[in-house]
Amino acid sequence: MAEIKYDILKELGVLSESAKGWTKEVNFISWNGGAPKYDIRDWAPEHEKMGKGVTLNKEEALKLYQILGEILEDKEN
Repeated sequence: MAEIKYDILKELGVLSESAKGWTKEVNFISWNGGAPKYDIRDWAPEHEKMGKGVTLNKEEALKLYQILGEILEDKEN
C-alpha cells in the first residue's frame, strides 16, 4: 500500500475530542502534493494517525456552509 503524504497548511478548528485524546478537526490540507482541500476527520494527538474523513474543495465547502446555514435558520423558527 502506498504511503499517504499530507501537509496540514492551516488548522481551522477542533469540533470535538474523544476520551482517548483523538480530535475531530477541520483543516486545510494538501494530500500527496495535490491542491489543498478542506478536510474533516479524526486525528491522533500528534497527527501521527488519522481516521476516515471527508475532503471538500472550495465550492463544496461553500455549499456545505449554505446547507448548514439553512438548517440553523429552520431551527430558529
